[in-house]
Amino acid sequence: MRCPNCNSKDIGKIGSHQFYCWGCFIELSVNGEKMSVYQVEEDGTLSSLDDLFFEEEMPLIQEHAN
Repeated sequence: MRCPNCNSKDIGKIGSHQFYCWGCFIELSVNGEKMSVYQVEEDGTLSSLDDLFFEEEMPLIQEHAN
């Protein structure tokens, strides 16, 4: 899986459906083929970045890591 923001492959798993990009420090949440992107704020809260991405630009999630 690659980060939809920076295209990095340096993605860590932080939950059953949650990932963290060490390239641009965003959190990714995957539900089926839908991905949501969040910025982690200083206080630990998450701010959605989904409005910055068009749905057609979001990559399809593959079961196998590349």
